[in-house]
Amino acid sequence: MSTTAEKKADLAGPGIGTYEEVAEVLPRNYKSLLSPCDTQRAITAAKDYIEQGLCKELNLIRVTVPLIVDRDSGVNDDLDRDGSRTPVGFHIHNDHGKNPIDAQVVQAATKWKRLALKQFSMGPGEGLYTDMHAVRKDYFLDHDHSAYVDQWDWELTIKPEQRTLPYMTEVVQKIWRVITGAEKLVQKQFPALRDDRWPNLPEELVFMHTEDLYAKYPDLPRKQRETEILKEHQAVFLYGIGWTLPDGSPHELRAPDYDDWISETKSADGRPMHGLNGDILVWNPVTERRHELTSMGVRVDGDELKAQLKMTDQLHFLERPYHKAIINGEVPSAIGGGIGQSRVYQLLLRKAHIGEVSVTVWPKILKDICRERNIHVLE
Repeated sequence: MSTTAEKKADLAGPGIGTYEEVAEVLPRNYKSLLSPCDTQRAITAAKDYIEQGLCKELNLIRVTVPLIVDRDSGVNDDLDRDGSRTPVGFHIHNDHGKNPIDAQVVQAATKWKRLALKQFSMGPGEGLYTDMHAVRKDYFLDHDHSAYVDQWDWELTIKPEQRTLPYMTEVVQKIWRVITGAEKLVQKQFPALRDDRWPNLPEELVFMHTEDLYAKYPDLPRKQRETEILKEHQAVFLYGIGWTLPDGSPHELRAPDYDDWISETKSADGRPMHGLNGDILVWNPVTERRHELTSMGVRVDGDELKAQLKMTDQLHFLERPYHKAIINGEVPSAIGGGIGQSRVYQLLLRKAHIGEVSVTVWPKILKDICRERNIHVLE
């Protein structure tokens, strides 16, 4: 049984916590199924397929996304609600200091995308995706978390009446079709990826509310709850991440100003639930661990924004331009999310470490552990 303190600590975000634990997670007797060059070719094939698939399934177009934003705009992503993960910031002196800008490297493009829907005059049923690159300096660097983040960040304009659980579920199923289709494609092009040790993704996701998952495993911290359910079902979409559960904590901290995790919904059998957001989680057979592929949700409109800011004691955010635009109805209702590119490649290409499919910095201790396990991270 976990303590309340342990469960609350588990809310702080991703990562394992120590390199002793990382050493336990990384598989022994590992050998990549693809050569370094074929790995890059497979990444290109998967990337092209997924981008084209998202555009077709969700009616999206590709748009340019910022790497840096104005600190005072409120557009940068806070990622959570406790302030534990802060962006990289720097001062642009500009014009000999007379017209300076305080800038930040984006942590995610979640808020920017919604403003972009208005900028590109996208009506209901029209949307965008971005090839987003970000820096998250406060992650613990392990087998599937990096300081460098690459995502397909997407956003779709919807009608207010589409802010429903069935509509969101339909969108999730379309995204899942794209991901499973990409798996089939890379295996067709690179037959070495077909390996009986590691089964393919299921054709259908299992949908579950965080309230039901909590009821099933009330004494476990959230990552362990996810682990247990993924041992039973290999791929799950978990609804309502951010809503406070009976133990007084949410399943995981979520920022109050993009996804709607407060709205009342109903389960498939009619029971009261909460939240119009969630994550796609899968079982990674190579690492034998939970593996998050995407977070997404219906975005807050004015009432939900104020309610969530009040619940998290952050009403002062309402002074920021981004938040004022939502309150004043100046941006459209939307649904959106971020799909981790390297996370998807790691899974589909049967890699033990995310550093095998993306280039970034790693501490020497982690590189040494990987080298001992025949895992070659890119540098």
